[in-house]
Amino acid sequence: MTSYISNQLRQLVTDRADGKCEYCLIHQNFSIYSHEVDHATAVKHGGLSTEENLVLACLPCNRYKGSDLTSIDPITKQIMVLFNPRLHEWNEHFQIDQGYILGKATIGRTTIFLLKLNEPKRLMIRQALMLQKLYP
Repeated sequence: MTSYISNQLRQLVTDRADGKCEYCLIHQNFSIYSHEVDHATAVKHGGLSTEENLVLACLPCNRYKGSDLTSIDPITKQIMVLFNPRLHEWNEHFQIDQGYILGKATIGRTTIFLLKLNEPKRLMIRQALMLQKLYP
């Protein structure tokens, strides 16, 4: 099921995120594909196309997340909710160390695992941007 998101609402979401993916913090200017406005809670799970449920996501983060709300924590092997930029503060769940995005606890670890945030290509891009003081 798709839902209509007005250009005005798309702009509000993009501006609120300062043009950065709300999961990996890559700015849209450094992404091959345009970032996407997507639902934190998918429409198929009852999510609405409202300011409170929309996030800005780069193509890899959005594709890996899909409509998922949970995944498996790679350490505890327990089902855990994913990071939701509308409900959680990024710095409470993640930290950056030499380009690696590290989870501070279960929500962060689980999100990093599902979204494959530290894949070699993604890591190299972040590290190159860090050298130029363009990330985060």
